[in-house]
Order: sequence, then structure tokens, then C-alpha cells
Amino acid sequence: MNNRMEDGITATQAMGSNLLARIRRLKTLWRDIAGSSRDSGVLALAANLPDEDIVRLRDQLNDCLTAKGGEVSSRVRAAALGREYLSLNPAGRKRFLALLAREFGPDRAAVDSAAAQLEVAADDKQRLAAERALRAALEPPRLRLLTQFNGLPEGVKFLVDLRAEMLNVVGDDPALAAMEGDLKGLLAAWFDVGFLELARISWRSPANILEKIMAYEAVHAIQGWDDLKNRLDDADRRLYAFFHPRMPDEPLIFVEVALTRGIAGDIHELLDPHAPVGNAAGADTAIFYSINNAQKGLAGISFGNFLIKRVVEELSREFERVKVFSTLSPIPGFRSWLDQRFAEGGAGLLTVAETKALSQIGKRLGADRSFKALLAEPNWHAEPQMSEVMKGPLTRLAARYLVNEKRGKGRAVDPVAHFHLSNGARVERLNWLADTSPKGLAQSCGLMVNYLYKLDAIEANHESYSGAGKVSTSSDIKALLKV
Repeated sequence: MNNRMEDGITATQAMGSNLLARIRRLKTLWRDIAGSSRDSGVLALAANLPDEDIVRLRDQLNDCLTAKGGEVSSRVRAAALGREYLSLNPAGRKRFLALLAREFGPDRAAVDSAAAQLEVAADDKQRLAAERALRAALEPPRLRLLTQFNGLPEGVKFLVDLRAEMLNVVGDDPALAAMEGDLKGLLAAWFDVGFLELARISWRSPANILEKIMAYEAVHAIQGWDDLKNRLDDADRRLYAFFHPRMPDEPLIFVEVALTRGIAGDIHELLDPHAPVGNAAGADTAIFYSINNAQKGLAGISFGNFLIKRVVEELSREFERVKVFSTLSPIPGFRSWLDQRFAEGGAGLLTVAETKALSQIGKRLGADRSFKALLAEPNWHAEPQMSEVMKGPLTRLAARYLVNEKRGKGRAVDPVAHFHLSNGARVERLNWLADTSPKGLAQSCGLMVNYLYKLDAIEANHESYSGAGKVSTSSDIKALLKV
């Protein structure tokens, strides 16, 4: 297939190549808009943005905000400013962002004055005027500057990537955190779900879209073009993505679906390119086995729940017999949670019977008999006796981790669990050794979980979880929690 990567190129290499190509393309696009340095004020900043260049950059930022010469001139200056930013190295970009965050935030004196006027407002007219003044004072100048990029070719994508970079450098810097929040609010308004378009991705989709699907897949890496084709165009496979009109070549989030009979419990069977193609017409279940947020710069701007609902609608129209909608999901934080419990001494992890059984298998195999040591054994899962004796405690503890372990405001500590529970799913079933890849073993001891989207219970489950932190579970999971 023309213009496609060779199978051996990794996702990381692909994204690095795509990023460099995009930067070169933006520089060219924005150079044509910015014109000559005389017209646009191009500064030719040094890559690390030294102090002397900071002075010139500050002046250029002020010029952009004053909008001298009207909207066309403002657009030219924004293009020039964007090119300057793209020309900097990581250290220079951080200094650029720090300048924008610290010197182009709200005018504190104006905020204090408006707040004081609000406190002494004597009637509704004065109060409304003070509120308007306070809102205007709270709007940071940097937000007006960032908005100017909306009118540039690929300017929205530039801002999405800019926020991704900010998330990497914000740390505990309050000024950068405030600016990151400003940009998040701006993007949240632009990426309202009403603006998003759902598309099915197939083998006939444009090559650049297929390359990005391969590069952005972070749950189950795509092993070359044959693997991708298997996930796209077999009769029992579907892939859907959300797009934004201002980023038509960039998937925002996508979901991979397998059509099966019954709820699947083994990711290797679903991904096996040599497995017989299923009969989609006879399928009764849709398995969402991989959901990927493709744009780091849109983190925290939720539209995954809308994607699932839209895909359920699409599948229901296409396959009348499909009535069950479930995931086959990783448990990415389970092993690290176990390791933390081990570091704290491991008290309360095992029942008396489990401790005895593990001790006996350790003695039989000549291994250290502690739970922690047995789990650290290379290929413990491939030893039938050890695997059998580990199944009970690990499955039970995984249920405890998913349902009972919480962080602030009753949120499930596992990020994937929180995503599906907040969308109204219930914890349906745990699957033993469903993912024995190195990643699956390292993250979740080989376990995977089915979250069930029972259509007539989604809203109630969502309200119960969001309001009280209550997790909806199946009878099988309840039984594990009673042990």
C-alpha cells in the first residue's frame, strides 16, 4: 500500500516522524501567512530563548494583544508567534510558556478593584455592573492571544499539542497550572460533543488515518499492517473514532469492537490473526476491547462516554441480534497496588486457607513460600500447579481492588475502572490469565475484567457511582468480595 510505514516501524518511531513532519508543515503554512520579517515581526529567536530574546518576545506578545492593524495583522502576528514557538527547543519552550503564564495573566489590581466594587454594590444595577467588571478583569490576556490560533491552518491542533506540552512541564508551578486550566477551558468549549463526528475506520480509510490509529493504539499494540487489517475489516470487527471538523485528519478517541457469541474472556483469542472469522450475523455480544484517547492535550475533557453510547447505537442498528455490550478491559493499576500492600507488610491480603495452600505449593516446587516471592517467580503463570493455587487469591484481590479501593470523592483507584463505572457500567466478571503478555502480567497479573453496559441500568449505575461512589457489581463479583 503506497505511503504506508513498513511493519517493523514502532508506534513511538511513527509518532516521532509524524510530529516532525507536522512541525515542518506548520512552519511552512504559517511562514506563508506571516510573510516577511518586516511585515510580521519574526524575531528569529535562539533555540533556548535567552534573556535578551525574552525582552523581544514580550514586546511581540504585547503587539499581538493590541491588535494593531486589525484582524488580518493579528492573524499574521499569531502565525509568526507560532513559528517562533515551534523553532525553540524544550528548554526554550518552557521559558516561552513561563513568560506567557506569569506576565499575561489577569490584572490583579483590576480584579481587586472589581471585587471591592462588588462588595459595596448598593442595588442590582451596581451589582450587575460590578459582576461584569469582575468577569472582564478575570479574563487573562493570554487567553485572547491563544484564541487567535483558532483562525490559523491547523491552529486548533497546535493548541491541543501545546496543552500536551504544558501538562509535561506544569509541575507545582501555580502560574503554569493556571494557564493550563485556561487552555483546558478553551478546548473544552471547542470540543463540545455536539461538534464531534463519529466515523467508522476501515481498511479503505485514508492511509494517514490508518497510520495514526496504529501509532495511537496504547492498550494492545498493533503488530503491523496485517494485524491492523484484521481489526478493521473482518466481518466480526469494527473500529469507530470521533473527529472534530477543525482536526479532520486526527482521531480524538477510538474504540475497537469484536462481535462474538457470549462475553469474551481472553484477549489472545480476540487478537489472534489466524483465528477463524466469526459469524457477525450470529453474534449476540459486542466486546469493546480497546479504547484509546489519541490526543494527550485533550486529557480531562471527557467524551469517551458519548463515544460508547454512539457506537452502541450504530451496532444496534446494524446487528439486531446484538443485545449485550461489554468490555474486555485491562486492570492497569492492580499489580502496583499489590506491590504497595507488600511494602506495607501484606497484612490482610490472604485468608488462612490461601496462606496454607501457597506454602504447600512453594514447598513442593522448592521456592520461597511467601505470596510476594511466588508472584515474583519467572513464568509463575506457566506452571500449572502454581497458577491454580494463585488463581483464588489473585482473583479475589482483583475484585477488592476494583470495587473497594477508592481515592478522593469515592472514585475507583483504577483509572480504567473509574472510566467505565462513571459511564454507567457494572463490574461483571474477572478473567483468569486473559492477558499473559509481558505488559498484561506486569500490570494486572494476567487478569482482565468485563465491564457490562446493561442499557436499562446505565443511568442508575452512573448516578449511584457519581453521587455515592457505589460500584455496581454482578453476583459473581459479590461472591468474590464475601470471601
